[in-house]
Amino acid sequence: MARPRIGVTGPDRGGVAAWIMTWWAIRWAGGKAVHITPGRPRSLQELDGLVVGGGADVDPGLYGQDPLSLIREIDATETGWRQRILGFVLYPLLWLLRRVLYTKLHGGDADRDRLEQALIREALDRGLPILGICRGMQLLNVVCGGTLHQNLEGFYREHPQVRSVLPRKVVTLTEGSRIAALTGTNPLPVNALHNQAVAELGQDLVVAAREASGVVQAIESRNAPLILGVQWHPEYLPQKARHRRLFQGLVDSSRDLSVRARSQ
Repeated sequence: MARPRIGVTGPDRGGVAAWIMTWWAIRWAGGKAVHITPGRPRSLQELDGLVVGGGADVDPGLYGQDPLSLIREIDATETGWRQRILGFVLYPLLWLLRRVLYTKLHGGDADRDRLEQALIREALDRGLPILGICRGMQLLNVVCGGTLHQNLEGFYREHPQVRSVLPRKVVTLTEGSRIAALTGTNPLPVNALHNQAVAELGQDLVVAAREASGVVQAIESRNAPLILGVQWHPEYLPQKARHRRLFQGLVDSSRDLSVRARSQ
């Protein structure tokens, strides 16, 4: 059986590390990743699913939200000895790769915003499975009519500040959610590379996971078979089976959709 074709969005400059890791995750799950950037657009007519990747902050003009001034103090999650050992081996390599192939995170990317908004709308209209990662989750929420916290430093403060490809936070999954069905219901260790987060939810979206501070860490559709958004970067956690299952769920749903389309 042919591998389902999954579009993976990214910027024109940079983003190579995320593309390589996402390509690998989709390949592992049985799919074929197709790179999409503003300079290399693709039609969803030839694709079976969509990953909206991480990167530059979403333009605040798309949702008109002013920075919040509320400050809350929370404790960062402790890291176990196994994670610390793993961090000495794997994560410095990922950090180096991201630095060498660096993508500017601040300042926005208007061309990418326009491209990904159009792709998300088309995917929603066609009923294609979607996985939004970090920025991708945030833009999915905005396209559905939601808003964002423009900068989490103005929303709460962590001690120490957690920003790492290492899974140093733990999120609580919503009982009965699709994400919990894919990854299991136990609290899930995740990494943290984001500046923004979901504020008001978009239409037909629900919270699928939160961190201890209350910040939304995952969203999903009330109605569609697989419309997911996660605040963390599962592509940078290939050694974690629970995170690989997000890509597996996307590929499986895309394959099912492709089979149904061919049988009609």
